[in-house]
Amino acid sequence: MTRKILIANRGEIALRALRACKELDLKTVAIYSTGDKELKHLRLADETVCVGPASPLKSYLNIPAILSAAEVTRADAIYPGYGFLAEDADFAEKCEASGFVFIGPSSSVIRQMGDKITAKDLAEQSGIPTVPGYRGVLPSDEIALKKIANDVGYPLMIKASAGGGGRGMRVVHQETDLVSSINLTQQEAKNAFGNDTLYLEKFIQNPRHIEIQIVADGKGHAIHLGTRDCSMQRRHQKVIEEAPAQDVNPEALEKTLNACLQLCKSIYYSGVGTIEFLYENNQFYFIEMNTRIQVEHPVSEMITGFDLVKAQFKVALDMGITLDQDEILFRGHAMECRINAEDPETFVPSPGLISKMHPPGGFGVRFDSHIYSGYLVPPHYDSLLAKIITTANTRESCIKRMVSALDEFFVDGIKTNHSLHQRLMKDQTFCDNKHDINYLEEVFLAS
Repeated sequence: MTRKILIANRGEIALRALRACKELDLKTVAIYSTGDKELKHLRLADETVCVGPASPLKSYLNIPAILSAAEVTRADAIYPGYGFLAEDADFAEKCEASGFVFIGPSSSVIRQMGDKITAKDLAEQSGIPTVPGYRGVLPSDEIALKKIANDVGYPLMIKASAGGGGRGMRVVHQETDLVSSINLTQQEAKNAFGNDTLYLEKFIQNPRHIEIQIVADGKGHAIHLGTRDCSMQRRHQKVIEEAPAQDVNPEALEKTLNACLQLCKSIYYSGVGTIEFLYENNQFYFIEMNTRIQVEHPVSEMITGFDLVKAQFKVALDMGITLDQDEILFRGHAMECRINAEDPETFVPSPGLISKMHPPGGFGVRFDSHIYSGYLVPPHYDSLLAKIITTANTRESCIKRMVSALDEFFVDGIKTNHSLHQRLMKDQTFCDNKHDINYLEEVFLAS
């Protein structure tokens, strides 16, 4: 019997999921909002269901509407993609309770790894290095609070236990700012996540951002697809990603890779996931685990030939996936530029009608996108339009190929950050791989 998948997302990742379903002979149901009637994947899906108005809260975040769509269409499973409800443990739990396969980890695992304090504890138990800090209940007494902070050491980072996406965090450089910063972060966390639990950790000042991609079958088997370097960021949002990470201490990496696999085995992780680290002075420091597919997953696919989205379906639907680390062969270098609908100078979103568009192509070039000439970019959602991915034998060659791909690509009618990427590809610090997570915002854009 052919199984039917409801794709609970939009845009690029929804199209990517639909293509994977077609290759696996799975029927598809595409949901959409009233503001998303022109999405490309709607034309390709077997069935479509409108789940609400343009507002994400009333459509893509509307759990009852999504479950109702799955019931009406008699879907067997629900695919969350990234963003929206992808890491919502309550959504996964309701899918499970309603008899639908949630294509991702179990709700209990999502809940465990979504709590930053619990996740750090589990990471440490598996031998994963973490940032020094304090993860107990923060006292209300100001003197006791300041003592804890002094023990951690300044500068320090205040983080929300339920935080993510660059929200719910604040750097404190001196004691006089401690209490006010905690109060602000606590309120921000409560508003954003409904959970105001905070913890403190030492602020790593000039690190790189390195990720490890894992795939696990939920039965105690796991493999990794190597590393990604996502250090080119602005306001904790990634702009350029590449694989593998360069200039990493091999001994520290091997130890960390093994510890990551141990973590996934110990919690019986199911599907794909990413474990994120800060890296400085040959040392890895655990940040968090993302229990979903990442925007930047294509660079890992390009250096391994391993289809991560298809793997998600195969694991969840028990389609006979075999996970053998020896079969993962690494070759060359890959890079991804995120093309966003935003002003390249002010970074203000730029929705509107795309009058003309031409994707890049050629050997070693991949273009993941849902846009087309005549597509109206709505103002209600994330500004990501496309991902340009290049691969080559070396990082230097990969950059050259990206320069050509960016020169070939154009979008008319709206503003994009296309020109920013063109500038970055010619920046000497980036080309020499000397940048860290602060470089784009504090040096490149500030000059």
